[in-house]
Amino acid sequence: MKAIIILILFCSTVQAQRFRVLALAENGGHHIAYSKRAKVWLDQLAKDSNFVIDYIRNTDQIDAGFLSKYQLFIQLDYAPYAWKPAAVKAFEAYITEGKGGWIGFHHATLLGEFDGYPMWDWFHQFMGNIRWKDYIPDFADGEVVVEDGKHPVMRGVPDSFLVKKEEWYSYDRSPRPDVHVLAHVNTILKGDHPVIWTNPGVKARNVYIFMGHAPELFDNPNYVLLFRNAISWASGK
Repeated sequence: MKAIIILILFCSTVQAQRFRVLALAENGGHHIAYSKRAKVWLDQLAKDSNFVIDYIRNTDQIDAGFLSKYQLFIQLDYAPYAWKPAAVKAFEAYITEGKGGWIGFHHATLLGEFDGYPMWDWFHQFMGNIRWKDYIPDFADGEVVVEDGKHPVMRGVPDSFLVKKEEWYSYDRSPRPDVHVLAHVNTILKGDHPVIWTNPGVKARNVYIFMGHAPELFDNPNYVLLFRNAISWASGK
């Protein structure tokens, strides 16, 4: 009986130590294949790494109380516009006050006036004061070059690696003056193109990873390592 009680207490302690992750992903559009593949990968990682992950397809549920349950917010290909007012307010506080970590992918820098919605000024500043300008619609290969190999997100990632079939964006300016760049990309685009960065001006651990369009990314071991590192660092685990 004593052994059973100890086992129950041990299991309860382990359960209590599990951290919770929220993933926000679009329910359609050009990025749905990536999001579906990401969910399979994340579910397996959660099982292997002892965390809990929940998924939502819009911002209707998000408010301060809802976000308080999560230690990490993953923005999987979800644009920074058309969010509900309560979600905007709660997310801004979550990041600026360091209530949890954040990882954003690809569509998170679709900043500007889209579908009749205005620019989200706070998110614009959070992402380094950039505005979406254009993209490569036919896709292209790109060489991702690491700039800060000592950052935990880049641990074990080679100095450079190839990403195939990506929908590279261009912006009205480089975010470099306002963020800490971890990697840039060499591709057919001209100019300075950071693709992985963190904003040290907020309390939350945060990292933006541009690559996130094609499901084949999860066949790239360097991308998978980068994603796993980002979860570990941004969640504080």
